[in-house]
Amino acid sequence: MTFLSSFHLLITTFFPAFLERLVLISKLFNFFSNYLVGRKTWYFWNNFSSSLFNVNVGVGQGSVLSPISSVLYLTLFLHIFEKHIKNLKIPVSMLLFVDDGLLIAQSKYFSLSNTLLFNSCNIASNLLLKFGLIIEHSKTEIFHFSRSHRMFNSPPLDLSSLGGSTLHSKNIWRYLEFIFDRNLSFQQHIDFYANKAMSTVKCMKILGNST
Repeated sequence: MTFLSSFHLLITTFFPAFLERLVLISKLFNFFSNYLVGRKTWYFWNNFSSSLFNVNVGVGQGSVLSPISSVLYLTLFLHIFEKHIKNLKIPVSMLLFVDDGLLIAQSKYFSLSNTLLFNSCNIASNLLLKFGLIIEHSKTEIFHFSRSHRMFNSPPLDLSSLGGSTLHSKNIWRYLEFIFDRNLSFQQHIDFYANKAMSTVKCMKILGNST
């Protein structure tokens, strides 16, 4: 799942308030508070310079502060989420990579796994709303692994009641540049990157012979 937010509301209200609750060095708190609001920029092209533009749209694309600020802000969410599912005895864990979340459930039955994922997704969705974030359902996927080497048809996961769609597990899943199959053989992953490496080598050979 991927998280979305209202940047202006997040950086001017939620994030500074959250940082203030953390026991941080005052200089660090002031730096983040001042960096995220009231920023301006201008553009230069040869001898031309533009007027100032407001850039109150969150952390700049590619900024080193992006993952740091995301971790700071989502730490409390992750702590509350884990506490909730522990109290409800839901055996699901969550991993976060900046704004990408991964829910992991283990069970002998696909139907039970789907139930666990639905319940945890419901909890996460409600908590994220309180943090000024929402789940981008168009990017939400589901994938099932199995020890069985036979073909299997896993039931779909219906998230329509949570504002999402019905998710169907695919045969291949690509996540963070890794390619997974249902049996974790990594055959597709190896084939893809081996072919990519061979193509790169062939292109380098062509460029090396060009004048």
